[in-house]
Amino acid sequence: MTFSLAARCPRTGAFGIAISSSSPAVAARCSHLRAGIGVAASQNVTDPRLGFRLLDLVQDGRCAADAITDVIAGEPTADYRQLTVVDTAGRTAAHSGRYTLGTHHVAHGPAAVAAGNLLATSEVVDALLQGYLASAAADFAGRLLDGLDAALRAGGEAGPVRSAGLAVADPVAGWNSTDLRVDWHADPISELRRLWDIWLPQRDDYLTRGLNPQAAPGFGGAAPP
Repeated sequence: MTFSLAARCPRTGAFGIAISSSSPAVAARCSHLRAGIGVAASQNVTDPRLGFRLLDLVQDGRCAADAITDVIAGEPTADYRQLTVVDTAGRTAAHSGRYTLGTHHVAHGPAAVAAGNLLATSEVVDALLQGYLASAAADFAGRLLDGLDAALRAGGEAGPVRSAGLAVADPVAGWNSTDLRVDWHADPISELRRLWDIWLPQRDDYLTRGLNPQAAPGFGGAAPP
C-alpha cells in the first residue's frame, strides 16, 4: 500500500527518500536514512527493523545488493517484505517478496530506486523514478517531491493515499536537513508540497544554527552573541 523513491544526490552526496501510502504515518515506519551511509525503505507488510539492518550492513561496507541478500537470507518473513536500498557509492538493490500486495513494481535509475505495491498500475513506479530524474528543481528534495507528484498523476495506489513523507540526510551536518511528514490527510502529497514551500526558505538557516551558531541569523528577534 506504498510507493517510495530512495536516492543519492549526484551533486552533494546527500541521501533522500520520498514516500506515500494509504495507511497513516508511512514515513515514520518505512523511511530509513543515515547521513554519509545510505537510505533504505522497508514497506509492504512493514518491519522497520529491516531498514535498520540494511543500513547497518552498508555501514559495515556491504554493497546494496549484498546487503539485500544478507537481510532476506536470514529473515523468515522475507516473502512478506518489499525492500529497497541505496548504498554509499549510489548502487541500488531491491527485494519484493512473493506475498507483496497487489500490483507491485521496482525501477532502478542512476543512484535511485523506486518501488511500490498495491498500485493502480506498474507504471506508477516508473513515473515516480522518471519524475525525479526529469525534474528541473534546483534542490534535491524538490526533485524527490516532483517524483511523488508524477507518481500520483500516473494513478498512485489502487485506493486513495493518506500519508506522505520527504526526508534528506545532509552529508556535512550528519542529520536530516529535511524531515517532513503528513501522517493523515485527504491530499497528503499536496500538503507535503505546502510544508516543503514553508520549510525550504528556512532550512539552511537551521543548518547554520547547528554548525556555526555565531554566523547564524537571529532567532526570535535577537541576534546570536
